[in-house]
Amino acid sequence: MALTKFNFNSFDLTTAANKGLAFNSSANGFETSSPGSMTLIKTIDASSDSNIQFIHGSSSVVFDSTYPVYLFKFYNLHPGTDDRVFEAAFRDGGSSFDASVITNTFYAQHAESDSPSATLGYIAGRDFVGTGDFNLFSSGCGNANDESLVGELYVFNPSSTTFVKQFISRGISNNHNAYVVEAQIAGYANTATAIDGVRFQFDSGNIDTGQIKLYGIKDS
Repeated sequence: MALTKFNFNSFDLTTAANKGLAFNSSANGFETSSPGSMTLIKTIDASSDSNIQFIHGSSSVVFDSTYPVYLFKFYNLHPGTDDRVFEAAFRDGGSSFDASVITNTFYAQHAESDSPSATLGYIAGRDFVGTGDFNLFSSGCGNANDESLVGELYVFNPSSTTFVKQFISRGISNNHNAYVVEAQIAGYANTATAIDGVRFQFDSGNIDTGQIKLYGIKDS
């Protein structure tokens, strides 16, 4: 087997915007290629912010028909005030995050002291029917130095003008009463108008620290 050695100057490593590198059979062996099925669109770091907003067309945010599925990931969001519930709201045009939403809520929890024992159930008190902010967790997160929440929110076909916009959220947090709490929220924005923005906040106080990332997911 012959071994061919290329001079390093023969490789063209210049890529186009939003493109990666892939091997081919050309002389230099490289070509630009499309990224994988999950593409990072935007990262926002919290620093005592009242809320965090992702609006299509603003600050490099893409949230339209480019991707059929969008994924928000939450990293160690820490409330400035104790016992605060993390929320989201959708914008369906205009400047207000007041889209009509319906949700249901399941949760599992377990006390650090192991008393009471673990609980699993449906919590009607956290369900939502209305406009504006809706809960993404079943209880309030603590604000002790080591307490935070993590999770994710999937939004499907937000730009559809035919169907309601469905979403699924799952997360885990340090409850203000020293519980580990997992919450699963599902629902839909009850509108045939395109959703072009999402706002995240606690039900009171600031997002002291943490990070939210937005990804677009291709369907093939």
